[in-house]
Amino acid sequence: MTAVTGVPAPVAGTPATGAVRQVGRRLRTRPAALVSAAVLLLLILLAAAAPLLAALTGQDPYAYHDDLVDSARGGVPYGAFGGASADHWLGVEPGTGRDLFVRLLYGARVSLLVAVGATALQVLIGLFVGLAAGLGNRWVDGLLGRITDVLVALPMLVLAIALTAVVPRGFPRPLLLILVIGFLGWAGTSRIVRAQTLALKNLDFVAAARLSGAGRWRTARRELLPSLAAPVLTYAAILLPANIVVEASLSFLGVGVTPPTPSWGQMLSTAQTWFRADPAYVLLPAGFLFVTVLAFTVLGDAVRTALDPREASRLRVGTAKETAR
Repeated sequence: MTAVTGVPAPVAGTPATGAVRQVGRRLRTRPAALVSAAVLLLLILLAAAAPLLAALTGQDPYAYHDDLVDSARGGVPYGAFGGASADHWLGVEPGTGRDLFVRLLYGARVSLLVAVGATALQVLIGLFVGLAAGLGNRWVDGLLGRITDVLVALPMLVLAIALTAVVPRGFPRPLLLILVIGFLGWAGTSRIVRAQTLALKNLDFVAAARLSGAGRWRTARRELLPSLAAPVLTYAAILLPANIVVEASLSFLGVGVTPPTPSWGQMLSTAQTWFRADPAYVLLPAGFLFVTVLAFTVLGDAVRTALDPREASRLRVGTAKETAR
């Protein structure tokens, strides 16, 4: 997380650095968090190195190989496990013969890029709106509150389908998905930030900053944002896997990432007609999607507990009571 403009970055030995180290120590005591972090790190490295791995394996994610599929059977790959071989480690795509391993890696790039970009946009908009509502007068708070309520009540996926369907195909689809998901999904962050701001703005350290002559936004930047970091980061960890699922859902429905750009959701959509003849083509993108969402969810829960040690204490007390019974 980058330092906010105007706020000096923490140096070694400061309380902020000590807090980060303490959170790191708490995460290291949770094996599930370590495994999830390792899985996500491996996936990110593979996605980042997709062009290099494609060059090393000699495969192109867009190149068709008609000789690897049986045209007499409708395009089913030759061989077992979807045509897996020394050249094609996870087999090939039915009907086209494109290398499935390389396409899965390029699909991971799209899914992670959209999820991270949309989450960052949601957090930025939610922070701004939540701070404006919490620090503004009752008219500003009421107006922003009604806008947030309307956005929460609207069906996000239906709106996303409608917006992505009317935009010309020439517009970059990953960027479009980031904008649509980001602008439709900031309401939850805004509510959290507003509630925390209302609770913090009457505390002594905030009142002291206001009495010293600091304006509202300077007070927010220097006093409130550091205190808002924990709940916002926790909620962002929940948004990431949700946004991966939204991107896959839109691509599955045909309004997200369009061919020939690889996408896990797009692969699952195509695999509907091949699940009997080539089960591997269904299981591989579904497995990648499941493992990624599960790892982000487990890691997000671990981060939430590490940032709020009282939650861990409550869990331990509750477990002890259940054991005593």
